[in-house]
Amino acid sequence: MTQKDKKLAFSIYLYLGALFITSLVVSNLIFQKFFSWSPFGDVTVFGAPLFELSVGILPYPITFLITDLVSEIYGQKKANQVVTAGIFASFFSMGIILLANYSSAIPTSPVDDATFTTVFGLSPLGVLASMLAYLGAQYIDITIYHFWKRLTNGRMLWLRNNFSTFSSQFIDTFTVVGLLCIFGVLPWDKFYGLLISGVIFKMMIALLDTPLLYFFVYLMRKRFNLKIGEEISLD
Repeated sequence: MTQKDKKLAFSIYLYLGALFITSLVVSNLIFQKFFSWSPFGDVTVFGAPLFELSVGILPYPITFLITDLVSEIYGQKKANQVVTAGIFASFFSMGIILLANYSSAIPTSPVDDATFTTVFGLSPLGVLASMLAYLGAQYIDITIYHFWKRLTNGRMLWLRNNFSTFSSQFIDTFTVVGLLCIFGVLPWDKFYGLLISGVIFKMMIALLDTPLLYFFVYLMRKRFNLKIGEEISLD
């Protein structure tokens, strides 16, 4: 690989990392708003609509698509580095929000203390729950992905993409919903409905993002002349 190609590969890696971190931080900031989606009519789960979800779930699947793409093209080490950077960024952003929350608003402030606390006050608990779930889910996703990659000699991309995402997304949803209930952010009667809705929704997204993963992997392999299973070394 030429020096020019290596610089381009590194730039793409940085942009993928930026998208990953942005998606993760935003999902932690907006998770307190919930919405209902009924593509299958009035189907309910434990008395709630099938898809009664936090808006934080919308950008979160993007993180799994990016880690799978980074894993495929740049390898397990670089994927783990992106995950670790995301953890740091999330805790750093929550530290800033805590500082802002404890700073008193002036009388002419467009957003008063009560409104700010209502919107962001529970974020630290949400992020703690999300990060504990995220730590397990993302590293498990990457580990399972590379297990199947080695087992299939770099072939059957759809298999490792979906198997790794299904497993990690269940762990993530179970853990984060459970911790939010334990912390009192959500009532326990919402647990099973949110768990089932979250898992089914994320599995649907995982199936939908498989063609996208194939497309981006194809572009990267063609641009950098990579063989199946071959990875770009940025070291």
